Amino acid sequence: MSRRRIDFMGRRNIFFAVSGALFVLAIVVLLVKGLTFGVEFQGGTVMTLTARDGVSVEQVRDALESAGVPDSDNATIQSTNAGTFIIRTAEPDATAAESAADAVIASLELPEQNPSVTTIGPGWGENVTRSAVVALTVSIIGVLLYASVRFEYKMSVSAVLALVHDTVIVLGVYALAGREVTPNTIAALLTILGYSLYDTIVVFHRIRENATGLVKRSFMEMTNDSINQVLMRWVNTGLIQVIPVLALLFFGGETLRDFAFAMAIGLVAGAYSSIGFASPFYAVWKEREPRFQALKKKYEAQQAAK
Repeated sequence: MSRRRIDFMGRRNIFFAVSGALFVLAIVVLLVKGLTFGVEFQGGTVMTLTARDGVSVEQVRDALESAGVPDSDNATIQSTNAGTFIIRTAEPDATAAESAADAVIASLELPEQNPSVTTIGPGWGENVTRSAVVALTVSIIGVLLYASVRFEYKMSVSAVLALVHDTVIVLGVYALAGREVTPNTIAALLTILGYSLYDTIVVFHRIRENATGLVKRSFMEMTNDSINQVLMRWVNTGLIQVIPVLALLFFGGETLRDFAFAMAIGLVAGAYSSIGFASPFYAVWKEREPRFQALKKKYEAQQAAK
């Protein structure tokens, strides 16, 4: 083998420590700060108002409070590059929301306009939440079944644990950043599951090929060689995936930012977990089988004799 190969398996404990630390930190952040759900999940109103120069977010918030919008201190107000304010409030009544939008326009002397005001009831938000949970659950079950049929159950469990690892880290970063969870976020999470699974399956496929007729190397050594064999493909695929997402994040506008932010974090986490968590975890688990235990002892004896 090439002397330039990277000893991933030799560093597996470092990878496990990094994954464990990130996972625990994400859980702590989720428990302490919690997720901020958008009006699509909680119910409320989204207003889009044309802005004018010199009007700040705080002035808009004060105008909302003067208009009697409930919980206006916690309203989410975004100033976009398109010259608009996107305002998310807890106002549940459509008529009151339209009146509040008119009051804000008049109070701040915004340009004459027909504001976009969308009110979402809490019942609809519950349906969206339920659908999101079902979609994520079905996706994970589908991955488990596919990998079990295509490969073996140990690979499927390792792949699913990697997906859980990636999802929790993305949600932890979301909570830490205080970003709202919107339907775009759920769409990004489902997309991330696909990309993360692809990265993992690429490595697993090579491991399965190299494991056929394995007699001269330990399973751990073979896994390390397999990762190195697909390393350039892993790098190229990761770059191809992340570059357009970063372009969306920085230049795609406010409406795409939630999706792009989740995707960017998820793609990085997914690329890492495929070689830093899923593959080492599977190799450690697989090498405990009697056949590979014997092969490991034989390989170690050969190495010691050299």
